[in-house]
Amino acid sequence: MPAAAPARSRTTAKLARAAHDAVFKRVHGSNLIYNAAWEDPRLDREVMGLDAESEVVMITSAGCNVLDYLLDGPKAIHAIDMNPRQNALLELKRALIRRGEHEELFGMFGAGAHADYRGVYARVRETLPGYARAFWDRRIGFFHPGSVKGSFYYHGTSGVAAWVMGKALFQARPNSRHFAQCLLDAKTLEEQRQAYALLEPEIWGRLASWLVRQPALMALLGVPRPQIRLIQESYPGGLTCYVKDKLKHVLTELPAADNYFWRVYLTGFYTRDCCPNYLRAGCLPLLREMESRVTAHTCTVSDFLRRNPGRYSHYVLLDHQDWLAWHDPAALREEWALLLANSRPGTKILMRSAGLDLGFVPPEVLERVRFAPERTRALHWRDRVGTYGSFHAGEVLS
Repeated sequence: MPAAAPARSRTTAKLARAAHDAVFKRVHGSNLIYNAAWEDPRLDREVMGLDAESEVVMITSAGCNVLDYLLDGPKAIHAIDMNPRQNALLELKRALIRRGEHEELFGMFGAGAHADYRGVYARVRETLPGYARAFWDRRIGFFHPGSVKGSFYYHGTSGVAAWVMGKALFQARPNSRHFAQCLLDAKTLEEQRQAYALLEPEIWGRLASWLVRQPALMALLGVPRPQIRLIQESYPGGLTCYVKDKLKHVLTELPAADNYFWRVYLTGFYTRDCCPNYLRAGCLPLLREMESRVTAHTCTVSDFLRRNPGRYSHYVLLDHQDWLAWHDPAALREEWALLLANSRPGTKILMRSAGLDLGFVPPEVLERVRFAPERTRALHWRDRVGTYGSFHAGEVLS
């Protein structure tokens, strides 16, 4: 009889993993996932050194960082995503930039809602590619200020997850909303630490700890099972301690005044002083001049490189190689072969990982790409998002 218990436990764990994978596949196959980029472009641009000769291949995500990099005047940016809804989001931002009305752009993507959202959309609709127009014809209500959620940033699966967690927390622990606002309004790190000392016990009760462990919620946030496994295996205390420690670092060691990443999910909107660069009025003229240098592609990185061979200067791969390393090592090696075949000496490759090191990179790649862990560890410490385990920047040797 005792031997049956471990067998049942293994079966339960296997079913839980299968359920998570099924939810993740369904969520990512039919929804907008990321409504805001969750990588700090300030660090990226510091490493990248973009100039007028740069040709960038990057994953679209929500398009925020595509537009941020554009401010450095690269020759071209190829934004690639398997999810056409992510590219549709980028295309709506580009259309509003081309129109050049900052108040419309900021209302939609700064405030997250606009009283005349249908009118704003109607004025740019015909300039969108067909697939983007079809998506926004169905989903432009995301910007309706009178909706239950009241903000675009509480739509898309990551936004839904943020809304659910915030709603659950703020209703269960009413003081937490006040403490969170005090933290965002703090003028110094010491004020932030004092506010977080009050907020932390409000957050980390049984409810939040339970929410963090829910596979469905992680799927909504775009966290696949291989990343959860990486964290569980590499971080002391597992996933809950990982999230708790990362959150404390970001909210007590880095200024909240310009941390627009966490602000938007806590409040549902950006402010004019705390927002991505593409939403700043002073950046709009340059973005209008440069936006035609962006091209969106709905495909994998490997498919793009097969169809568009070149000598690209920069790759920004986010964290998708965590998934490839776990689910499809052959595809990971194929992607690296294509990356290197389409690079020039000195090409820079930026990646993030839920893990703490470069263990996901095939050994043969390390012979051709030089990484600088000392520099990237220091930069990672300053990352305003703070949710990744590691940040990596490599340079192709030959």
